[in-house]
Amino acid sequence: MQFYNTLTRSKETFEPLEKGHARLYTCGPTVYNFAHIGNFRAYVFEDLLRRTLRYAGLRVTQVMNLTDVDDKTIRGAITAGLPLKRYTHPFIEAFFSDLKVLNIESAEVYPAATDHIPEMIVLVQSLLDKGLAYRTDDGSVYFKVDAFPQYGRLAHLDRTSLRVGARVAQDEYEKESVGDFALWKGWDEKDGEVVWDAPWGRGRPGWHIECSAMSMKYLGASFDIHTGGIDNLFPHHENEIAQAEGATGETFVRYWLHCAHLRVNGEKMSKSLGNFFTLRDLIAQGWGGRWIRYVLISGHYRQPLNFTFDALEASRTALSRIDAFVDQLAETAGGCEPSADLPSWAAAGRDAFDAAVFDDLNLPEALAALFGIVRDGNAAVSAGTVTPAEAAAIAALLKQFDRVLGVLQFGRVCDEAVPAAIQQLADARSAARTQKHWAESDRLRDAIAAAGWEVRDSKDGQKLKKRQA
Repeated sequence: MQFYNTLTRSKETFEPLEKGHARLYTCGPTVYNFAHIGNFRAYVFEDLLRRTLRYAGLRVTQVMNLTDVDDKTIRGAITAGLPLKRYTHPFIEAFFSDLKVLNIESAEVYPAATDHIPEMIVLVQSLLDKGLAYRTDDGSVYFKVDAFPQYGRLAHLDRTSLRVGARVAQDEYEKESVGDFALWKGWDEKDGEVVWDAPWGRGRPGWHIECSAMSMKYLGASFDIHTGGIDNLFPHHENEIAQAEGATGETFVRYWLHCAHLRVNGEKMSKSLGNFFTLRDLIAQGWGGRWIRYVLISGHYRQPLNFTFDALEASRTALSRIDAFVDQLAETAGGCEPSADLPSWAAAGRDAFDAAVFDDLNLPEALAALFGIVRDGNAAVSAGTVTPAEAAAIAALLKQFDRVLGVLQFGRVCDEAVPAAIQQLADARSAARTQKHWAESDRLRDAIAAAGWEVRDSKDGQKLKKRQA
């Protein structure tokens, strides 16, 4: 299994520090609002990584942080006139609800920053003791970038561009603003009631120190994988490395994985362009979580993904095609136990799927392998060359694939009676097909689909099934 390591800018074979056990830290939400679809591109990528590690037989310990204290959450709480915890709570609850909609597996730990202030204070004190940090007159503490020679290694910064002694107080900033960054921010009136006591004065942690402290608490001073969006690479992840390795002297993370940006209709997502969507916006428009997840997994995580409504429609079509094949396998298997061997075309598809997911999560190639099985399987079933035991084995294989994909459905049962209007459309479509009026047949199929039903052709005629989101 290989991953592209941002640190080395190359693919590397993954070998966990502890045999059989992968430990990873995945960047979670800043809970000042509902997460948008761009955020979920990163969370679905992290879920694919987790699922692939488990598919490879590894035990996984995943930690995903909840950033509930930073510039944005404080600003939002003060504007809303609410205590910080009360302000962030509904956004945390919404985040977990959204994870379920997208079938994202639960991490082992979801640490909130406000619950780990003591660990952050200990880490800041360690950096002060080592001469890697200094206090300022306003009660803040800054990391001394020039005192850490490895700074800039992840982002491949030119150290000659470092502005020695320059300070950056805000949590998020651009590469051009590189300088000493805040570990602890002395209290001022803009923080309102958000304040904690520390040996060097009252204040609150900077954003970067939070992830270093929480990841090391749950995963150790050195662990396997750290992920996030490419926008987190600098300054956030660079600063995490400096804080952690400056304090411990150990390698903080061995493999860094970053996913590319998501664009909407070819443009950067923004409210002014009218292309800013939360998951809830899309659900309210009638798009199912399974269809949205399929779009988000369909591109390679290191390539920009263009999210469009045409892509959503295509995902619905693609999943309907897979559903029909899964249903056909179940019908052919008839409850039979799986055979020990797969047909040669299915075995080849399995090998291609595994090679793809273990090659830096190449989901486009993995999905191509899946659809190769669907294509060859439909032909074989129609030709009557698939035995019940083989059909059961192929279905079991697809269930294994879904341990990674998280979008397939099995054992679908439709107890709902077909409405008379839908049956009339289906009968008209059957007549059109008999008369070889293909355009009219396609129009009627689309009308049936728009009403939320699938129509499948079989040797026994048309079959109708309620479409699942």
